[in-house]
Formats: sequence, C-alpha cells, structure tokens
Amino acid sequence: MIRGVIIINDQGKPRLIKFYDYQPIEKQHDIIRNIYTVLCNRAENVSNFVQADSTFGPDTRLVYKTFATLYFIVIFDESENELAILDLMQVFVETLDKCFSNVCELDIVFNFSKVHTILNEIILGGQVVEMSSAEVVKAVDEISWQEKNKFSHSSSNATSGWQRR
Repeated sequence: MIRGVIIINDQGKPRLIKFYDYQPIEKQHDIIRNIYTVLCNRAENVSNFVQADSTFGPDTRLVYKTFATLYFIVIFDESENELAILDLMQVFVETLDKCFSNVCELDIVFNFSKVHTILNEIILGGQVVEMSSAEVVKAVDEISWQEKNKFSHSSSNATSGWQRR
C-alpha cells in the first residue's frame, strides 16, 4: 500500500503532502524534515530507494525522483514494488506536464487543487487506480469542464433571477 506522496523543493519546502493514513500535523512536519535531511545527504551515485523503517515502522520504504528543483517522493510498504513506484512517479509527472504544459514548481503551488485531483485520479486510498496519463488527463479535463459549467450555470441562473425582477 502507498502510505504517502510528497513533493518538496530543493530547499525543503513542501509543495504537496498527501498521506493515506492519518498523520498528525506535527508528525507530518517531522517526516518531511527527516526525509529532506536524508535526501540532501545522499550521494548522487546511490539508488533512489530508501529504507524508511525509523520513520514509518518496519518494511516501509520510499522512492524519490528529482525533476528540476523538486523531489517527488512516494512512501510505501512491502506490498509494492520499487520499480512500479518509479513508473507511477513517471506517470504522475507526465500527467502534470500534459495538464500544465511543462510543469514547474509554481504550477504546483498555484494549482494545488488540480494537482490533488490529478493525484486522486492515479492513487485512491493508497491504491493505484490508473497508470495511463492519457486517461488521467481525460478525467481531469472532464472534472474541470463540469466544474466550469456548474459555476457558469449557477452564475447565469443568479443573473437571470436579477433580470426578472
């Protein structure tokens, strides 16, 4: 099971935090601080797989991948495969790239709701539900379209109500 997904920048500032099991806010901050410390002290020629037993308990690992100035981190237990998680991360980043056309840190900061929607289309409750970036983009576009039409429809009803009086 996937325990969490975190995106932090190269200065340790969290840009996305999603835990699939409850973690108090204080513990979330400790986790991010610990992970950032580990990642910053790792040599560049070592693997992207880290044993995370001390932070999350036995048989917990994390995989990270660096894209530009961001660390994409997935925390998971022994039921998941490290290489499959790397592939999952690639799908997530490809989907972000398609939705924001060359995604950058600011896209994640200013569109956090859309980023969470994308992540929720890929992982739900700690289980992977979709691995096709094209399918995720299609679902996110549909959600965006429905939200826009709902807002447009409700504001046109409000306007028409004013016009009748």
